[in-house]
Amino acid sequence: MIRCVSPIDGSVFAERETLSPSEASAVVERARAAQAAWAALPLEERIHLVMAGVANVGGMNDEIVPELAHQMGRPVRYGGEFGGFSERAGHMAEIAGGALADIIIEDSGAFRRVIKRVPHGVVLVVAPWNYPYMTAINTVAPALIAGNAVVLKHASQTPLVGERMASAFHAAGVPPEVFQNAFLDHDTTSALIAARSFGFVNFTGSVSGGQAIERAAAGTFTGVGLELGGKDPGYVCDDADLDAAAETLIDGAMFNSGQCCCGIERIYVAEQHFDTFVEKAVSIVRGYNLGNPLKPDTTIGPMAHKRFADEVRAQTAEAVAQGARAHIETFPEDDGGAYLTPQILTNVNHDMRVMREESFGPVVGIMPVRDDDAAIRLMNDSDFGLTASVWTPDVARAEAIADRIETGTVFMNRADYLDPALCWTGCKDTGRGGGLSVIGYHNLTRPKSYHMKKA
Repeated sequence: MIRCVSPIDGSVFAERETLSPSEASAVVERARAAQAAWAALPLEERIHLVMAGVANVGGMNDEIVPELAHQMGRPVRYGGEFGGFSERAGHMAEIAGGALADIIIEDSGAFRRVIKRVPHGVVLVVAPWNYPYMTAINTVAPALIAGNAVVLKHASQTPLVGERMASAFHAAGVPPEVFQNAFLDHDTTSALIAARSFGFVNFTGSVSGGQAIERAAAGTFTGVGLELGGKDPGYVCDDADLDAAAETLIDGAMFNSGQCCCGIERIYVAEQHFDTFVEKAVSIVRGYNLGNPLKPDTTIGPMAHKRFADEVRAQTAEAVAQGARAHIETFPEDDGGAYLTPQILTNVNHDMRVMREESFGPVVGIMPVRDDDAAIRLMNDSDFGLTASVWTPDVARAEAIADRIETGTVFMNRADYLDPALCWTGCKDTGRGGGLSVIGYHNLTRPKSYHMKKA
């Protein structure tokens, strides 16, 4: 049984039975049987049906927003995820023709030589709860457009998301067998992967979850895309706009209660601006309103589950015991459970877990640095590599710094944004693969060469 415990009040918000192994295998067989006919449709027809499904999700937004608050705690004032959801799907639809086009090497009287991109077959998408619609659509839309059938396994914290997406896409005309939402436990999921049920598996989640996916796929030669943990840094250079940097980096650290894949978890500031930056950061956080996410004046809601908040509290307490300074007094609404005071820490160092392990919550450590070399060394002193944010008006300086940072994406003067035209990727323990952009289509298809000698 999959059970969603609402972070609002600890009540059970939704329950769903998981499929038995035989039922799960039947889902895959239905997808496999339907995929060829779906791939045979003209590309423009697949695009039309997928985008109609996207629009149907938008039509549900008034119901989706409070559902998300109940399932994972994001305040209703932020209006859900449909803006990013539709932007990402729309961009992938727009570039599909070029990204999937045949590469013609020769078409002469003697030979036709061409490379085509063909779908993998059935794609498994394992989506997380923190941005449950946007993270799912990153793969669902391009996988379907490319001619794959899709099985979506959503996180247990957000079980209603997959149901919403499937019903929206089916109502738009996407065949039910081509896009299926499935409630699967970990063992059944691993068994399906090990049985070569899928041509490609895309997973977004924890490092341990990614390792489980890799173990299940070992020896099957199944393609795997992984976006795992992060400990994303921000660097405020000596020539940065401090107001803009503080506003954006602190929002990047605290929005969604810090539960963002590319959330800012550590900040390095040119030493001459350190005190001023910290003062601005503390002022911003003290202005937050922690509370019930269904109330319109709430600016920061509970974490998705008490156990996530407990981990952030543990990292923070350990850091303070090791000499860190906590700048934010405990909010009255902090209940010791899912409702957690957002925190700014100074006097931190890389011996502390809060500066090394993923926190995935509303806490950020801030350190002064002497120069670019010191900042780069600290930014790279991490097991993770998803994004980094560099703050300077000097593009050449930012790009030179970016060239030396071990990460998948480098931002200049912004943070915590996913541009669907750029490849979403990581390195080190953040995982491998690439979503969105032209490269996303390349990962969701395989090249097939045609060497035709004419008579």
